[in-house]
Amino acid sequence: MKKSISILAFFALCVLVHAQSDKKYFRKLQTQQQASSNLVSWQQVGPGMAGYCEEFWCHPTNKDVMMISPDMYNTCGSWDAGKTWHTIKDCDGIGKDLARVRKFTFSHQNPAFGYAITGTGMLYKTEDTGHTWEEIRKFKGRSAELTVDPSNDNNWYIGPGDFWNVKANWRHVNGQTRNFKNNVIYKSTDSGKTWKASKVGNFENLDVGRIIVDPTNGNNILAATSQGLFRSTDQGKTWQASAKGLPVNRPRDMDYHYNTKSKEFTIYLLEQTAFQGEGKTVSTKGGLFKSTDHGKSWHNISGNLALDMNQISSKALHNKYWNSLAFWFQTDVKTIRKKYPQLPTKVFDVWHRIRVNPNDKNEIYLSHNSKHDKAFLPGGAWKSEDGGATWIAAAREGKYWITGADNAYWQSRNNPVGINTTFAHLQPEIDRREEVWGNRFLEISADGKIYICLDQQVLESADGAKTWHQVDDNETAPVSKQWVGRGDSNLPGRFMLLETGKEDRYLLCSGEHGLWQTAPLGSYPDKMAVAVEQLEGQIHHGGSHSISAIAVHPNNPDIIYFLSYRQENRGKLRKSVDGGKTWENIATIFDADVPMHQRLVFQNSLLIDPVNPDNMYFCATKNTISEVAGPYAKKLTKGDYGFYRSSDGGYNWELSNTGFHDGVSIRRVFMDPKNSEVLYAAANDENGALYKSEDKGISWNAMQIPAEIQSVNSVYVDRNNQHIFIACGNEKATDLGAGAWRSKDGGKKWEKIFDLPFIWQCETSPINPNIITVCAALPPKTKEASKKLNPGAYVSLDAGKTWNKINNKLGQQDRIVDFKPDPYREDIFWCSQKGSGWAIGYMKGTKEGWSKK
Repeated sequence: MKKSISILAFFALCVLVHAQSDKKYFRKLQTQQQASSNLVSWQQVGPGMAGYCEEFWCHPTNKDVMMISPDMYNTCGSWDAGKTWHTIKDCDGIGKDLARVRKFTFSHQNPAFGYAITGTGMLYKTEDTGHTWEEIRKFKGRSAELTVDPSNDNNWYIGPGDFWNVKANWRHVNGQTRNFKNNVIYKSTDSGKTWKASKVGNFENLDVGRIIVDPTNGNNILAATSQGLFRSTDQGKTWQASAKGLPVNRPRDMDYHYNTKSKEFTIYLLEQTAFQGEGKTVSTKGGLFKSTDHGKSWHNISGNLALDMNQISSKALHNKYWNSLAFWFQTDVKTIRKKYPQLPTKVFDVWHRIRVNPNDKNEIYLSHNSKHDKAFLPGGAWKSEDGGATWIAAAREGKYWITGADNAYWQSRNNPVGINTTFAHLQPEIDRREEVWGNRFLEISADGKIYICLDQQVLESADGAKTWHQVDDNETAPVSKQWVGRGDSNLPGRFMLLETGKEDRYLLCSGEHGLWQTAPLGSYPDKMAVAVEQLEGQIHHGGSHSISAIAVHPNNPDIIYFLSYRQENRGKLRKSVDGGKTWENIATIFDADVPMHQRLVFQNSLLIDPVNPDNMYFCATKNTISEVAGPYAKKLTKGDYGFYRSSDGGYNWELSNTGFHDGVSIRRVFMDPKNSEVLYAAANDENGALYKSEDKGISWNAMQIPAEIQSVNSVYVDRNNQHIFIACGNEKATDLGAGAWRSKDGGKKWEKIFDLPFIWQCETSPINPNIITVCAALPPKTKEASKKLNPGAYVSLDAGKTWNKINNKLGQQDRIVDFKPDPYREDIFWCSQKGSGWAIGYMKGTKEGWSKK
């Protein structure tokens, strides 16, 4: 049902800013619109966790409070034990706060009070259990650890370094791959108001990974570092080595158990696995250790943790073992296999996390990251329930456990077999492949629930690791494969196609997780939610994971085309004739001699001529501004940048740059809604311009635009009144013509209707030209510009006279890559964020959800 909302009714809700045409108005807009109006409120659309996440924490005393900070720079909190998540970033800030938090820590005495430290050393404080955060200060260099004295929240400690960067900081026989100039630990004895540096040993490169303060005596502190284990008995004033009993003294992680009744304090330490040659094979030192004398001495509790690699039949796991060995000895696989050709009968994996159930000192969990941290054994998480005497692979997923080739060996170890994990949309791909992911984090809540992250999904176990279930998405009904996200998305959102020939179907593009469409809610209780189902990606073997642009045939909505920029089918045009059930590649437009995970070029504005659908167009953008960062192919072996046209339905393509200036970067192309032979192209390089073609893109001519404009990031033509809109600005915030501009006479005269330094997009409602949306980004290449920025989503309900910032509940307002009004309802908006998926925005007072099914 289409629904029109009276614009006059909405004016009463708006925070109005009176428009003027001069620069003073735009500076006024920046100062008056610092706070988002409550005109629109956003909520997540689509799958939850869909990317890498090494940062997840449970509150030490409140089982319902959790924090998560994935790798796409949104950070969320949950206050209902993970049932729902909400961004904790400042929606009215510049978007750089709380990015890649390395540690959240809360007081044991005052559960509402806590601190957070980012990898870049930014310290944040909360006094409301993590709902809001205040930036306190910046520490020099990088930071990896933050802890509080559990018996006295006046005392806080910060460990500098990059200890937990498993993608780049690997350990080998000579040390580790990254070293940082540091020899201190920071401490505060006044609840974080002031901090002092405490020197640890005589080292120049100290990477601090874990700090534990003795709950029985706050003077006793242990620090796990890249230079070994250290202990202080004077509250961190002085430090001494404390490695008695440790065979390697290169701790990877520590945890402790404290019995508040008996005052029993037990510390657990996970050693770095160290390989050493032993004839034609290797042996390993390392494993798990515990201390019951406050860290003075350590005792091995590894039990049967070591495995016999000869009993593992998987060639993939063998290859991971050889790669791990080669890296440890800093040589190549061929050399290491020749030197140590025999598989070891007892070998430790490369473990990186340990957690102990706070309610049971004998229930211990370990994890490894086989994809990024040189680990090689199966099992996403391992468990001991007898204090380390015996161990089982407790989280089992993928083809290795499905086929059960080595079941006899595992059963001989009293290890359960078969899979015990369930995922959301990732399930088909998980089942097709062997265990190649490993675990990314390991946490246990105050009530003993265990949380891990396998591949790109958070899993919870509430039964002591007997079973694991994803907790990022709610399925609308059993086996529907239609999902409503819980709010913790770190999906790379891309282009959204809202007019698809079917009013109840919107198509949503993503990076790494393919193509999605909106789906019926059915009996799902929250009628304001939006359900989605995957059309392409993990659902199909060999499916495309990274979609950049999409189009639907104007005469047949079941014919869909899309372009892919990374991973499977990159550089190809892919087609479906059955509404997305099956796909085929019909053209290869780009290629390069680089691995499949690298990006080729980003493609935008895939268009189909409604008069003659054999005519198709898109642009390959050289100056990428809203796309996910590299690595990129430095040299293409097929294809180039610019405007492409096809006259045979996408099977063959021709680069058509005639009339463009040299070195042009075309970021957006738009087809005139009244005449499909007329096309517009936005050039966003330093010589940016607006071009027009009247011959279907064969040749181009520059249009007259204000001379101060340096970069044109997008172009849009309103179908109702033919007004042309361009979005301008650059990454350096030096473009004097930055902002959103409008021409009412086909480009002869232009007026600036919105002004901020970097505008990515400006569009109007297809059903009401008075509704205009603007996406204001953050120029990342200048610190000075950030002082006057106000990024986010803006909407005007009166054709640009007044504007409202509508960032309410958006986690990445500085990285909105697509933002537009709903094509059928005036009270709904849609946006796509660079690292936290898609969102739907409802006008204040809206009571009817988007879906009618």
